[in-house]
Amino acid sequence: MTVLSHGLSWIDLEFLGRPHAIATAVIQSAGGVALVDPGPTSCLKTLEQGLQRLGLQWRDVQQILLTHIHLDHAGAAGTIVRAHPHIKVFVHERGAVHMAEPQKLIDSARRLYGDDMDRLWGEFAAVPRESLVVLSGGERIEAGGRRFDVAYTPGHASHHVSYFDAGSGVAFVGDTAGVRIDDGYVLPPTPPPDIDLEAWRSSVAIIEAWSADTLFLTHFGPVMTPRPHLQTLLQNLEEMAIWVRRTLTDPGTDDERSRAFADQLRHAMRQQMNEAQMAAYPVAAPFEMLWLGLARYWRKKDRT
Repeated sequence: MTVLSHGLSWIDLEFLGRPHAIATAVIQSAGGVALVDPGPTSCLKTLEQGLQRLGLQWRDVQQILLTHIHLDHAGAAGTIVRAHPHIKVFVHERGAVHMAEPQKLIDSARRLYGDDMDRLWGEFAAVPRESLVVLSGGERIEAGGRRFDVAYTPGHASHHVSYFDAGSGVAFVGDTAGVRIDDGYVLPPTPPPDIDLEAWRSSVAIIEAWSADTLFLTHFGPVMTPRPHLQTLLQNLEEMAIWVRRTLTDPGTDDERSRAFADQLRHAMRQQMNEAQMAAYPVAAPFEMLWLGLARYWRKKDRT
């Protein structure tokens, strides 16, 4: 657990035993407690231990704010609510149906992760519809005794929202602001199926317009220089997109193309980090999977 600001902290979920891969933000005040992105059920015990170190129990938690419904962010929500039905789960309208009826999402994830699905993520239980608070973007909500502006921020996912607490100057941006671990490379996470470069650029502009003092990344932690970070994110996103588009004309299979892309990405990252720093990145965002999302984007775009 690390303090972010007065009443704001985060818990390292130590995903797969690796620190600095997935973080859950904790919003705590006299008005209540809320969590942002509780992570996967495979990390639920670590989350519970982190709450206990803060002197909190599940009965204190009133809201869960989901930036989006990918398993590394939202997987534990249903399991938590089943045991603690007083908790409300805030989620974008495009993701709400999959939180209430997750089988399609589970099947899609299983096609990507195969036999590793359960080891990585654990259970993905349904959230009862009456426990969901459905968002579209543009709302002002109350959670953890604070007020948050909600913005629809797709690009990484079509069901992504971000939350801004003007009182603290902290924006909780999920994956829209990328992955940055230990002050390293700013990596745009581009898994299938929703990658949309145009939407992502627009979402970054929305986040920039908040003029936040701090961005909080699920992968991983606070960024105190939001504007330079977001500009670097967009530069790296454009560069990765160009790399992937070039591979689509190369001979060979998609597996070979994705491995070539992953090698190029590792080379670029090594210019800024050592091997130890790089180790958490593929845990948070497997490189070959990033190729899949951008390849799908380009192939879909070329068909239109």
